[in-house]
Amino acid sequence: MDLFASDTDSEKQSISVNGTAKEKSPLADALRPKTLNEVIGQDHLLGPDGILTNMLGHHTLSSLILWGNPGTGKTTIARILAHETDLHFLQISAIFSGVSDLKKAFDEAKRFRNHSGKGTLLFVDEIHRFNRAQQDGFLPVVEDGTIILIGATTENPSFTLNSALLSRCQILVLRRLDEQALSLLLSRAEQQLDRQLPLSKNARNDLISMADGDGRYLLNMVEQIILHAKNTILDSKNLTRILSRRATLYDRNRDGHYNLISALHKSLRGSDPDAALYWFARMLEGGEDPRYIARRLTRFAAEDVGLASPNALTLAIAAWETYERLGTPEGEVALAELVVYLATAPKSNAVYKAYNEVRAIAKKTGSFMPPAHILNAPTNMMKDLGYGKGYEYDHDTEEGFSGQNYFPDEMQPQQFYTPTNRGVEDTIAQRLSHWNQLRKKRSV
Repeated sequence: MDLFASDTDSEKQSISVNGTAKEKSPLADALRPKTLNEVIGQDHLLGPDGILTNMLGHHTLSSLILWGNPGTGKTTIARILAHETDLHFLQISAIFSGVSDLKKAFDEAKRFRNHSGKGTLLFVDEIHRFNRAQQDGFLPVVEDGTIILIGATTENPSFTLNSALLSRCQILVLRRLDEQALSLLLSRAEQQLDRQLPLSKNARNDLISMADGDGRYLLNMVEQIILHAKNTILDSKNLTRILSRRATLYDRNRDGHYNLISALHKSLRGSDPDAALYWFARMLEGGEDPRYIARRLTRFAAEDVGLASPNALTLAIAAWETYERLGTPEGEVALAELVVYLATAPKSNAVYKAYNEVRAIAKKTGSFMPPAHILNAPTNMMKDLGYGKGYEYDHDTEEGFSGQNYFPDEMQPQQFYTPTNRGVEDTIAQRLSHWNQLRKKRSV
């Protein structure tokens, strides 16, 4: 049964089949797979060597969290698992349910087990919507076997589910449906409708692209085509007149946000301007604030490009200021220019590494005084204490370099910054090497 959920069989819709309007269930419901073999796009879970295939083969179904984009088959897989394992099936949605609803579900599962001896598969849609206390409510009934929990989520479980619940569940990642899977689903829809969709080859490809990996959205668009298309073949232009492209999956505060900024950073660090531009555009198309991207690009200029190309930081600030002056969309071009510059610039994180290392040392040696010879002596008392005594003014030396010690007396001089041989840092490395030679001569 489907506890607390509407009966999808009662949802009817008029679809023209062979030119005749008939009352039918929504196409997505009519084509819902009845067996695991009918599920498409998830061979890593349901193929011959798939995790779920092995579980069912050994009759050892455990509690699961199904993590994937909308329209990838999470609900379908849960229903089929209940049927394949002969478990009592209950379904709730975390959006519409609270503690009392959970208690009802748990009580029903206990009654069913006492009455029939069978377990219950409890499918919880949008499980990440439950708060920490509600998630804790699952622990005792999962542990004592009252329920097998199948949770579905579009959010990263490691961010949205507590560790206690995660430790009792196996995380399975559902993949977005690729072009081949969506094409197969489209063929199944045509078989169900007993007709070919009135689409040109290009329009058919565009339809699959518009679904963006979401099988349910694809079938919803097929219904719109059947309802609105006339007795003509639709080309790409006419197709877009009756359909809209699926909204890009991107949440500025959640997993998509972190995934894409990570992809942008890694592409920049890997010196791939084309991939970097792609992820930059994906973030903007998803609604990301360009100022956030500008801030992260500026950090990248300091952290990953560094002194290999000192102009990177200057250009980053300039691009950021340009966006502030021009706004969207003109200012985004300046950010795109910055993306390409950073991707193609020589890279060095030598300063970043040195900074992190020296911070750790500074915490341990926080009370060490500077050596007396580099301290100013504005009073006679300070002069008597030796402040400034023996200091050599570098500009007055032959090389413009005195080679004196500037570390605390309690510390041996150390090297934190090690420049690379890339870009400007190659010149810096040569300069430092020359100064080190002068220091050695001074110490002899």
